[in-house]
Amino acid sequence: MPEREMTRREFIAVTSTIAMASLLGCPRTAAADQSPEITRVRMGHLRAICTAPLYLAEDMLRLEGFSQVEYAEMSAAMSAANFLSPSGVILAGKADFSVETAPVLIPQLEAGQEKLVVLGGLHAGCYELFGSDRVRTMLDLKGKAIGIRTFGAHDHVFIASMLAYVGVEPNKDVTWIETGTLEGPMRLFIDGATDAFLGFAPQPRDLREQGIGHVLINTSQDRPWSRNFCCLLVGSRDFVNKYPVSTKKVLRSFLKASDICSEQPEFAARYLAQQGFEPRYEVGLEVLKTLPYDWWRIAHPKDTLRFYALRLHEVDMIKTPPNDLIARGTDWRFLNELKKELKA
Repeated sequence: MPEREMTRREFIAVTSTIAMASLLGCPRTAAADQSPEITRVRMGHLRAICTAPLYLAEDMLRLEGFSQVEYAEMSAAMSAANFLSPSGVILAGKADFSVETAPVLIPQLEAGQEKLVVLGGLHAGCYELFGSDRVRTMLDLKGKAIGIRTFGAHDHVFIASMLAYVGVEPNKDVTWIETGTLEGPMRLFIDGATDAFLGFAPQPRDLREQGIGHVLINTSQDRPWSRNFCCLLVGSRDFVNKYPVSTKKVLRSFLKASDICSEQPEFAARYLAQQGFEPRYEVGLEVLKTLPYDWWRIAHPKDTLRFYALRLHEVDMIKTPPNDLIARGTDWRFLNELKKELKA
């Protein structure tokens, strides 16, 4: 655990310093000085280490002029049926922005979820695919069983894209076992009932400590996965269309919060521990140091969406041409402007 808790004054001092540092040598634009059209913003609530910028952005949002910053947690109703993922809070009208796993967005965009629009990338990495002793390579998963939360959830779509990349047909060559819970797939893997499991921090660390399985793909290290965003920032299309200044301020806060995770992971880990998102300081610090939170400065999320859309299109999990999906479901105006302003 961290030696002491930080005060709110300390946190604001650090976030303000980094926010100003990111603009050094860069003239303020008129848009940067504008007040947001609306002072209330609602964020999807995800208790995950990798989404640290989602919470570190809170005080930055207040500095940007938002007096009400709310976090909406995904309920059981949202996580069922049509709301299999974090963006379900947006679809349910409970949040204006959320963070979503990149592959999951592809089927959602095709399904005509006109309420969603992709605005930017958060980081690469995050997931690790574990295999049993019976599986040494991805091709060995042919004929094997894989545990998932449910069809269409993040683990199902992500693993399907990985299988498609190596020529394994996810709809025919493997047996999917639905558990209906987030914890179920890992339990099946530990019990030896399945041969693969997609781990999400801190699950991979827990498996390694127990000596269970081995890593087939580490998305923070192995190409091409490490060259693509894992998580993307998604917004409500209605909010983005009505409040463009506010939208840009939200994205700016996320990008600066990502810089904090990249430049000061110890500080970010202390914050996560203090807020209870990951009470084990050492675990949070390990994850934050592993993930490339500066990836937004290097890559463009459009390439990530195209990569996953091509994989899913190859195995008929989507029918719409990737370029059409990207054109319909994204808005890069704010990201392109901020990359220039923040010298990315």
